[in-house]
Amino acid sequence: MRTQACVQGRFLGGRPPYGYRLVDAGPHPLEAHARWGRRLRQLEPNPVTGPWVRWIFQQRAVGRSIAGIARELNDRGVVCPSGADSRRNRHRSGRAWRTPTVAGILENPRYTGRQVWNRTGTTQSLGAARRAGGTGRRTNAGEWAVSDAPAHAALVDEATFRSVRGIRAARRSQDGGTRRYRLAGLVVCGACDRRFDSHWAHNCPGYRCRHGRTSARAEAPGLKSVYVREEHLLDGLRSRLPEVSGAEEDVVNYLRANGLVIVYLGPDWILEQLQPEPAPTAPPLSGTQLSLPGC
Repeated sequence: MRTQACVQGRFLGGRPPYGYRLVDAGPHPLEAHARWGRRLRQLEPNPVTGPWVRWIFQQRAVGRSIAGIARELNDRGVVCPSGADSRRNRHRSGRAWRTPTVAGILENPRYTGRQVWNRTGTTQSLGAARRAGGTGRRTNAGEWAVSDAPAHAALVDEATFRSVRGIRAARRSQDGGTRRYRLAGLVVCGACDRRFDSHWAHNCPGYRCRHGRTSARAEAPGLKSVYVREEHLLDGLRSRLPEVSGAEEDVVNYLRANGLVIVYLGPDWILEQLQPEPAPTAPPLSGTQLSLPGC
């Protein structure tokens, strides 16, 4: 499969990336498979969603934030990737754009016309991975198999793609070290229901909510930013979870294993069970419901 992707640029299955659709690419090159009626498929720009991918890269290339891009896509009513192809994304809500969705598009080299294989992998069986609700672990870029030559029409040129990845590159802290946030993703605002952002202040890890100032959703008006230090939350967790003994990592692992989140409102907070999003019931939006970006 690595050879087929790198040398032949062959599409090896899976969901097509947002902005593309699958089209017929002729009979299978192996005679036996061709006799069975198997045919090759390749990616082709989708006339409805493809222009939005170009728009996302153009906006990011001029320095616009990922959250700002996601927010405008939602404001314009642009269908998100899982909503545009709900049949292949039944495990996703299909409701709205999220910042990780936009970031994933900006990091995908397939938009340069190159075929890519092994962006995700798994150490368990395929059935076990599906039952777990995911497709496996994200592999490092060095493990990807990228085609030597373009395999399909590009939605962005490689120079723009490289410049956008440069914007995405993580910056080191001033002391040259890395910062760790144990409770990342586990603190939810009791006022606006958003997850707190990880925030480093006074040489300590903490979390803050600015109620939508950097979110894909509209900003919640009339609310002041909230900040809480990580050590204060960990101290409170130890007292509220006496059944969990051990290091701080044991407390954090207990929250993740049991699907618990900290709902924080001012100095008060509670633990709540994280509720999964319901499956989508509405049909996917058609292309006539979108307005193309003016660019």
